[in-house]
Amino acid sequence: MTTETLSETAAAAPKFSIRTVLHNAGIGLALLALIVFFSLFTEHFLTPNNITNILTQITINLVLAVGMTFVILIGGIDLSVGSVMAFAAVVAGKAITLPGFGPAEAIALAVVAATLTGVFCGFLNGAISAYWSLPSFIITLGMLNIARGAALQVSEAQTIYSFPFAFEEFGSAMIYGVPVVFLVALVLVFIAWFVLNFTVFGRLIYGIGNNEEAVRLAGHSVARYKIAAFTICGLTAGIAAVVYMARLNISSPIAGIGFELNAIAAVIIGGTSLSGGRGSVIGTLLGAFIIGVLANGLILIGLSDFMRQMITGVVIIVAVILDYYRAKYAAK
Repeated sequence: MTTETLSETAAAAPKFSIRTVLHNAGIGLALLALIVFFSLFTEHFLTPNNITNILTQITINLVLAVGMTFVILIGGIDLSVGSVMAFAAVVAGKAITLPGFGPAEAIALAVVAATLTGVFCGFLNGAISAYWSLPSFIITLGMLNIARGAALQVSEAQTIYSFPFAFEEFGSAMIYGVPVVFLVALVLVFIAWFVLNFTVFGRLIYGIGNNEEAVRLAGHSVARYKIAAFTICGLTAGIAAVVYMARLNISSPIAGIGFELNAIAAVIIGGTSLSGGRGSVIGTLLGAFIIGVLANGLILIGLSDFMRQMITGVVIIVAVILDYYRAKYAAK
């Protein structure tokens, strides 16, 4: 009986069905409509330089949103990813500027330092939330402050710079006009898509979001999978820190403020339900594109920062309302 229940619960994971295709197609059509609109009203929108700018600008948010997708699919939330990214960046900045290392060794050390810092913070978020059955909203809100304070403490509230030139070259490198850092984000999207769709781990992530008790009755450790989801989110925050350092060639303890909200917005706009159990990383990719295209197009039109924030907020609210009606449709 428990096996049947688990099978029904995990069946909510996206398959190559007409409903799934239409769902993602709807998000894709919204993105296409934005592209057409800004192309008609701004002459520079579809220029190669601006397209490259959009791809570069959405990279960090996309990397963070990939990890956030795992957390939201289990019905959780992670408010700390922006601060964790900043903490990982300053730790990596300290590592990459240590004396006595060549450029290759320094860069490798920085990458390891950033990813391990992110993994550690994500693991703590998941372990504390799962062990004491506490709301992830509260735990990650606490981690937001801890990581930000740690970033300021480690860096002594100073920006770290003077990285190896090879690191800066990587951040600005292009392959056929596509930024290499964006290709890194696409690789993460593909890995996440494969894990969520073709592994037992991915099925159980969906299962926990739909019916946590069914997963437990089937003999699986719910806490272990929750910790894994938050650890993945921390890992992507560490990777985002590396991308941020490579792009700007600095590590700032005040980086990443508000980034968690953009990552959550990309996931929600992409169709992942805040209650968990429904969504896809492909939708997250499209959601990140919608946010990036919207921000870029509004700048080209000439709207102020205040108006851009208001419009982005409206888009997020509309996405949540649409998710409500999608849930009602799915229930029928």
